[in-house]
Amino acid sequence: MAGERLAQGLEGLADERVDHRFKALPPDAEGRTVGRLAAERRNLFSDGFTTPVLALSAESVEHNLALMETYATRHGLAFAPHGKTCMAPQLFARQLEHGAWGITAAVPHQARVYRTYGIERIFLANEVVDAAALRWLAGELAADPDFRFMCYVDSLRGIELMDTALREAGATRPVDVVVELGAGEGARTGVRTEAECLELADAIAGVDTLRLVGVAGYEGEVPDATPERVSAWLRRLVALAVQFDKAGRFTDLDQIVVSAGGSAWFDAVADVFAEIPELSAPVLKLLRSGAYVSHDDGQYRKLTPFNRVPEEGALQPAFRLWAQVVSRPTPEQAFLNAGKRDAAYDLHLPEAQVVRSGRDGTLRPADGVTVTGLSDQHAWVSTERPGDLEVGDWVGLGLSHPCTSFDKWQLIPLVERDGTVTDFIRTFF
Repeated sequence: MAGERLAQGLEGLADERVDHRFKALPPDAEGRTVGRLAAERRNLFSDGFTTPVLALSAESVEHNLALMETYATRHGLAFAPHGKTCMAPQLFARQLEHGAWGITAAVPHQARVYRTYGIERIFLANEVVDAAALRWLAGELAADPDFRFMCYVDSLRGIELMDTALREAGATRPVDVVVELGAGEGARTGVRTEAECLELADAIAGVDTLRLVGVAGYEGEVPDATPERVSAWLRRLVALAVQFDKAGRFTDLDQIVVSAGGSAWFDAVADVFAEIPELSAPVLKLLRSGAYVSHDDGQYRKLTPFNRVPEEGALQPAFRLWAQVVSRPTPEQAFLNAGKRDAAYDLHLPEAQVVRSGRDGTLRPADGVTVTGLSDQHAWVSTERPGDLEVGDWVGLGLSHPCTSFDKWQLIPLVERDGTVTDFIRTFF
């Protein structure tokens, strides 16, 4: 049923009409379905696409999907990649095909998108206290006995709000929850002490609308993170699960959930989770990294754990934003027609990587070409030599931070190495 729902949803995406909503698509494709346009296998550079245009490398996406599947399997981890990175059902489908247990969400709206496309297992890495969202959730759980959902709790007030909303909604199934252990003082969400975690477990036991199924947290928020500090926090998380189990907190469970793992420290998660002792039920060791699907040319290129364990493989950056030189006012300065509306800029500026000649289409490295700033619709570029760029050239830009790259584009061409567009990735932000 879930697979059929997802397949039908993807068919619906292919039936969507190309129009003014979608940036950079060929003007002469107006009115075609997305599926028909993909079937034409147009070339990104010569078949009518306008600049700026964001492209995803088909080869790199496939490489990254396969690599993380292999990594998770090798280390005995279940995998629920964070869907907030891409919010793209087509990529969710590919992740599930590559062994993902489910998909992680951050807010209820994302979970609603997932359910629209038939995602059967959702881990929501936040406390849900919105009564309207909880009413919706109660309805979803009642309507689909195969739907598995779990979310964080990190406060007594949150438990009270959840219980009240679910009772008023007439919930027929309890909501599975995991106690979130905070990563330390000054970190983001989560309970700061084990004593507070025990208080939450007591409160959950006192209501019948919630069921405690495990513990979780986000090691990426460990203050002044080092491998030693991250591993120490992960061992606290594991010890909390062991303590809860010894105290009989996990009675009548088929699985006990222990979850962590962003995109910067999943090697530490794998190492520490390998130390989890036998508990009263099998342990679902759930990793939630999401940025891997596209990787990047900035933040995660520097932070990826594969830098520490190169023998395990390497992710490939899949994004490239193509922009055109529209002004060359001085020999030292040029302007591209892509800016903050098109490129991620919250962590690092785009990186000029390659230049495609506007005269003959030949490619050359973007040596001496540097993006120095972004306006809303322009990239400010410095050049070392007058001949580095001319008006009409295309510049391929590497981007930093996948989560703020996907969200600027509703329909993203999936492009093979030779420029052939094979599909279009639809996003929902």
